[in-house]
Amino acid sequence: MKLIIAIIKDEDNDAVSKALTKKDFRVTFIASTGGFLRSGRSTLLIGVDDEQVETALQVIRENCKKPQHEQEKRATIFVLKVDQFTQL
Repeated sequence: MKLIIAIIKDEDNDAVSKALTKKDFRVTFIASTGGFLRSGRSTLLIGVDDEQVETALQVIRENCKKPQHEQEKRATIFVLKVDQFTQL
């Protein structure tokens, strides 16, 4: 199992979250701030089976808008190994 942490622009949050849930991914959204200009960001937490990682990453890529400036990034994504997962 993997945990995908995707830090995206606030303006992309709705499209990315909807596209992920449409593909049956569970998404938790956390409002965050970052970057040089302290602009609004959304941090998405997505738990996936190992074989679903590439599909989830593709959904994120397809639903983040192209940046207006060349040095600006669409998303920062971390994929972490999960040793244990429990729901109560």
